[in-house]
Amino acid sequence: MSTDDITEDLTRDTQNSPAELLTRSFFFLCAVLSIVTTISIVVLLVTEAAKFFTLTAPLMGVEGPTASIVDFLTGTTWEINNGEFGVLTLVSATLMITIGSAVIALPLGVATAIYLSEYAAPRHRAFLKPALEVLAGIPTVVYGFFALIYITPAIQTVLPETGTFNLLSASIVVGIMIIPMVASISEDAMSAVPDELRQAGYGMGATKFDVSTGIVVPAALSGILSSFILALSRAIGETMAVTVAAGSQAQFLNPIDPTAYQEGALPMTAAMVQLLLGDITGGGLAYRSLFAIGLTLFVITLVMNVISDLIAQRYREEY
Repeated sequence: MSTDDITEDLTRDTQNSPAELLTRSFFFLCAVLSIVTTISIVVLLVTEAAKFFTLTAPLMGVEGPTASIVDFLTGTTWEINNGEFGVLTLVSATLMITIGSAVIALPLGVATAIYLSEYAAPRHRAFLKPALEVLAGIPTVVYGFFALIYITPAIQTVLPETGTFNLLSASIVVGIMIIPMVASISEDAMSAVPDELRQAGYGMGATKFDVSTGIVVPAALSGILSSFILALSRAIGETMAVTVAAGSQAQFLNPIDPTAYQEGALPMTAAMVQLLLGDITGGGLAYRSLFAIGLTLFVITLVMNVISDLIAQRYREEY
């Protein structure tokens, strides 16, 4: 009997052993459970949101007031008591917080990753990397109160017209929250770049800064861009920090107007918390709007994740 035949027999016996079959079944059930959970959430959001809209509510057996899907997607007024459900009001606040946090987190996160990957000594890296993980582990509601108690007063000393609840404070605190995500994923991508590329740069007379920014960062671009998208997805879905810091006043603001960040607004996640804590009846229009907002938020996050995958595939480098 040849060596290949012996190896094949041993492999077959191992794969068909009771312990191996039990282990394989366990991991398969875990994978199925994850898929079933995701599908269940999507089905819940779609079915409950369908009861909110005029075109689909009759098909779901809903009687009573409903909302137009056109008014929901294009309206700029969110007043539940008056029956106005314009989700653009909530989307504008969420978009402004996402933009503001990106301005803070993306450059600082990449700079931190460059330092950890290229400049930091091993003992410094061993201290700073766990510190970033601790920063990521702080409860988000604590970030919200930190913004309300410390960041907002600091902003008001420079911009006295800023309100107690404002989007600028919420953007800063969310930006601080997502820095660890950007830094950690980007640093992992940079560390995966082969040292041969660095040595080639040094051999051509390049400085460490030139190698870091001109060789390492472009080589790790797919991982860095993926960290951007994932961090922004986290910013879009952040709840408690923006609920505490941004306020509860629903108003449509211009995202490109810098002065609008001094005002308070109601992001999508904060609106969902407000609806859950408010005096709404199950099955009513306000209750069903909760799922319509959730579905909108889910679609936005899904699109961001799909874009992240496409970018990673487009700029992935094989070493």
